[in-house]
Amino acid sequence: MGIVLVTFKIMPESVDVDLDEIQKEAKNLIEKFGGKVSGFEKEPVAFGLNALITRFSLDEKISNLDPLEDNIRNIDGVMSVDVTDVRRGIG
Repeated sequence: MGIVLVTFKIMPESVDVDLDEIQKEAKNLIEKFGGKVSGFEKEPVAFGLNALITRFSLDEKISNLDPLEDNIRNIDGVMSVDVTDVRRGIG
């Protein structure tokens, strides 16, 4: 079985949103979905607004990420979730 490496960009609704809380909830959702989180980082967007970038691995048999995106999008304070990278893991 192969592994897929996925990167999501999670945009908060405003600068006042607690990114640490979003990170905690997103991590739980990813793990429930079958993923293994390898890291989060904050990426400056503009005027003090930061996006939350998350990277995780997932069994390649799980090919539909839409349910996971929808669950993360439903976290309070999240405006959008975009898949920015998907690639097959080597090794």
